Amino acid sequence: MGKVSIDIVFFKNEFLRMSVPLSRTMDLDALQIFKAVVDFGGVTRAAAQLHRVPSNVTTRLKQLEEGLGTKLFHRHSRKLLLSSDGSLLLAYAEQLLRLSAEAELALRSGKPRGKLRIGTLESTAATRLPPVLARYHRANPQVQIELVTGTTGALLEQVSRYAIEAAFVSERFESAGLEMMPVFRERLVLIAPKEMTAIKKPGDIRGMTVIAFAVGCSYRRTLEEWLARSKITPQRVLEFGSYHAIVTCVAAGSGIALVPHSVVHALHAEREVSILPLPTQFTEATTFLVWPREHRSAALDALRRELGQENAG
Repeated sequence: MGKVSIDIVFFKNEFLRMSVPLSRTMDLDALQIFKAVVDFGGVTRAAAQLHRVPSNVTTRLKQLEEGLGTKLFHRHSRKLLLSSDGSLLLAYAEQLLRLSAEAELALRSGKPRGKLRIGTLESTAATRLPPVLARYHRANPQVQIELVTGTTGALLEQVSRYAIEAAFVSERFESAGLEMMPVFRERLVLIAPKEMTAIKKPGDIRGMTVIAFAVGCSYRRTLEEWLARSKITPQRVLEFGSYHAIVTCVAAGSGIALVPHSVVHALHAEREVSILPLPTQFTEATTFLVWPREHRSAALDALRRELGQENAG
């Protein structure tokens, strides 16, 4: 086993009673030597099993004792007998060495496991991801997926600082330092109060309130760009944190909003609002999965494969 340094914090009360600082850096190599001396009944036999010279084993034991500030063995008639502190350390050494072997095996196996923290637009989480994640979970039961929702801008910021491994975001974003794959196509629609049956040009909504997510939402930027082309600035913007709230406010007559049609369908809101088309160049939007360039993990690779199969189907 290679030399690996780990920080060990001993939580057991009985271990805290040893004269050891709460946190101490050890390497697994020293623990393996210590355990071998115990298992094989002495330095000479342990050295033979570990393919080391006896003097090296003796030196490493002394260094371990000095580092911990306690005697791990009683020397009696050329024999080494475990001290009470040595017996306590042995239990921890066995656990740590076993966990180290398991960790190495897990990483070498390449099988997806552990936590996969990904970001997503709320619309994507509500309408697109459930079947994808259900299949992913069946195929990779040892992966725990944690979803973080937010706007495209907020999610990109979290990806850039590795707070999340990847994120589902909508187009119209800066892609520097990112790798990406297109995964979903969305049809964007303008929703308005039920009594409003037609919007043919941006001027038709002059003076109306825009209802949207906070700054950083790509769909909000699309709506603002459409209005800006006719030199129209929204007189008022109401910001909400969920599509349910946005659609409800539009249905109540508070204003207009730009949303994916899949959201209107998922909320069964077709009869509550008017669904109005936009010019073609503003209608289509692509959702991408993005992740830091050159970042790889077995769990993320498995998600990309699942999404690839989704698109192929």
